[in-house]
Amino acid sequence: MAVNLVKLPTKKKDLLLRVAKGHFATSHSHINYYIDVTMQKTRLSEARAVAQELVRHYASTTVVDTVLCLDGTEVIGACLATELTRGGYINMNAHQTIYVVTPEHTSGSQLLFRENTAPMIRNKHVLILAASVTTGFTAQAAVEAVDYYGGNVAGITAIFATVDSCAGYRVTSIFDPSTLGDYQSYDSRECPWCKQGKPIDALVNSFGYSSL
Repeated sequence: MAVNLVKLPTKKKDLLLRVAKGHFATSHSHINYYIDVTMQKTRLSEARAVAQELVRHYASTTVVDTVLCLDGTEVIGACLATELTRGGYINMNAHQTIYVVTPEHTSGSQLLFRENTAPMIRNKHVLILAASVTTGFTAQAAVEAVDYYGGNVAGITAIFATVDSCAGYRVTSIFDPSTLGDYQSYDSRECPWCKQGKPIDALVNSFGYSSL
């Protein structure tokens, strides 16, 4: 059965939240809302609108040298780098520009940077960008990777987040559970819908969903 997406408008013309209500399983939890950020990640007008909202959370004194893109957010990352550059934000790079990088994932879900990209992390102020931060596992892995490669975390930001901090850092977002009102998330072993025998509608992750 196809997931029925509903658009939740905001005051911004190009900023929408597309959601579906049901019983969904992620790799770490079961949730009652699937939040589809595909268009924000792939459509330039929406990616630009997301970047313009996210940059509002940071003062012009925030130092950002690198935007670390998780969950396929490279288009948003490029727009965010543009906004940071345009807004007069400080960076320490020799050419006064901002790097936009994506980590490689190992089989153990660790984040890896090769010798050609590691210098974009080492001694840099790194802003971690994610599509969503819910359980915080992916964002925490990013923080650990930045620390390991000798970088400094400048912040964690996302389109949607259910937590306001992760690994000791503030998490900023455009949308949170209050946007949906009755958003719920459970450990898969404690899922009340599973205990009630309600079937899972779809498996979901940062790439999208697979209906069951």
